[in-house]
Amino acid sequence: MAVAYPRFLVPETHATVEPPTLMVSSTAPPPRPSATLTQDDLKKIAAYKAVEHVKSGMVLGLGTGSTAKHAVDRIAQLLQQGKLKDIVGIPTSTITHEQAVRLGIPLSDLDSHPVVDLAIDGADEVDPGLNLVKGRGGSLLREKMVESACKKFIVIVDESKLVKHVGGSRLAMPVEVIPFCWNHSLKRLVALFAYAGCVGELRKSGDGGKAYVTDNGNYIIDLYFERDIGDLNKASDAILRLPGIVEHGMFIGLATSVIVAGVDGITVKTKVGNELKVDSFCYNDLRNGF
Repeated sequence: MAVAYPRFLVPETHATVEPPTLMVSSTAPPPRPSATLTQDDLKKIAAYKAVEHVKSGMVLGLGTGSTAKHAVDRIAQLLQQGKLKDIVGIPTSTITHEQAVRLGIPLSDLDSHPVVDLAIDGADEVDPGLNLVKGRGGSLLREKMVESACKKFIVIVDESKLVKHVGGSRLAMPVEVIPFCWNHSLKRLVALFAYAGCVGELRKSGDGGKAYVTDNGNYIIDLYFERDIGDLNKASDAILRLPGIVEHGMFIGLATSVIVAGVDGITVKTKVGNELKVDSFCYNDLRNGF
């Protein structure tokens, strides 16, 4: 069992995490009408549903981003209430690490726990086969390291993240590269996907237009596609064969289930062998066993 580092201990006076007003139990009031749900409400609903899969004694991959933040908050709350015990978290970014320390979640790493029971994280895109784009927040490398070591990986999104194919939002598909000759890497990446109308740019930070630097000291090149890039495994292999490339933001075949919160209800998509099981629930049905 992992022991938290001394710096992970927090005072008893640290702030508690309030449960969302949208959670439903046998004694809770019905959720608000779906028309009043904000995007953050939907993220919180998906996150809290995913945390229902967390059991005492688990090693957990703690995701990064605005949706995963709600899951980490919920895990901390359940620990404080004594409903979860002996949890070990492995954070996927320095931001999540800091959040977990602040909330008192015991932490470790993949060196001590090479097999992770469950990871919960958000995604920037989810295609019909549960392939993902992640990393617009900059944490793709650590996220992929942790989530590829998981027995189970639950993705939590609101319905705006669903796409017909990877890159279908026409927003960034990140690629982490070493800083050395990054422009050379950018040109080679764009050339790989010229058939898909690809353009690319170096991600900049908010402080004076300097290059954004990841937790690992690398840069990120954001690729944008006008058309479907086709076979994702071939695309992945082509990217990773380029010298200077560290990792890309396509998470192919890693998600075991995706929880999608929409204005009309929740959809849970789960891989069962080679099949995809889909369950849908209206918010009015949440009392009835969801």
